[in-house]
Amino acid sequence: MDELQDVQLTEIKPLLTNKVRTGQPQAAEHDIETPHGVLHVTMRGVPKGNRPVILTYHDIGLNHKSCFNTLFNYEDMQEITQHFAVVHVDAPGQQEGAPPFPSGYRYPTMDELAEMLPSVMTQLKVNSVIGIGVGAGAYILTRFALNNPTLVEGLVLINIDPCAEGWIDWAASKLSGWTSNLVDIVMAHHFSTDELTDNQELIQTYRLHIAQDINQDNLALFCGSYQYRRDLEIERPIVGLNEDTVNTLTCPALLVVGDTSPAVEAVVECNSRLNPTKTTLLKMADCGGLPQVVQPGKLAEAFKYFVQGMGYMYQPDTDSWMDVGLLGLDTHMTLLCMCISVMLIFFSSLPFPNLSLWEAPSGVASISAS
Repeated sequence: MDELQDVQLTEIKPLLTNKVRTGQPQAAEHDIETPHGVLHVTMRGVPKGNRPVILTYHDIGLNHKSCFNTLFNYEDMQEITQHFAVVHVDAPGQQEGAPPFPSGYRYPTMDELAEMLPSVMTQLKVNSVIGIGVGAGAYILTRFALNNPTLVEGLVLINIDPCAEGWIDWAASKLSGWTSNLVDIVMAHHFSTDELTDNQELIQTYRLHIAQDINQDNLALFCGSYQYRRDLEIERPIVGLNEDTVNTLTCPALLVVGDTSPAVEAVVECNSRLNPTKTTLLKMADCGGLPQVVQPGKLAEAFKYFVQGMGYMYQPDTDSWMDVGLLGLDTHMTLLCMCISVMLIFFSSLPFPNLSLWEAPSGVASISAS
């Protein structure tokens, strides 16, 4: 176990920073009217031709800054975002400095939160998106893609749970020696028992953020909406039988989860319901509930290969991204190449002399050290 400590990453200090590197587009904030209320979004850059926009949606207890700043401030990720506009969505009432909702306010359901996104795209003149969602945000983006398949070119889904079961009672029952308040329950949603006890700096940073930076009444409403979500009702298509009629994602999807995350079982369940020729599950070694914070470099590299697998090829000589479609390649082969490339990231980054690759069926890829 002492050797394992050598590869644990602790990139957590940039959590709440909002620095803009030289050359990074300035952010423009918008409050957009939708059929289910106002949505606060932050946009960097402008849509470029027919290229999709990267659209993010955060998890409960977070906002777009605390969920995604570490990832998007990472140098390799900025190599990508120089060439794609980015839209960060904050769930209603979860953005920095959000006022409390008036008495009697009914928070949107998870289905309604997904139905708010087309208005965002129309207002910002966005034709299509590549979505990156975490937890509740991953659920919302998946529902959005199911409802509007032509608007979504690809999805990166971190810690997604496709099931309808509420987590609050379960999380409270798992807490040992903790008071079952909202902050504790949200922490149990994000972090495993080991993380809660072993990674004190990370835990303290997020505990303070959830307790002090997010309006607690607004947070309770968002959590309630997530708790009472519907099952996504997706199922894996059977080749030659129901590919065109089954309810499932039609776009490429990269499912991501840390190997010690509380969401592992839920993500594996989601993977079992998706088309294996369009889905890759990336199980990140030595990683807990927030891979975009703890291992942003590996996730940025995985995202780069995912975008390339969709047909957007980076040209180093011109420092630009070219839309080449799928170059006539079969979608499964494109995703397979992407998966192999993603796995090579881990081989090159882990210092162990003995590495083993375990490849499970149904598009599951995992790398472990022996």
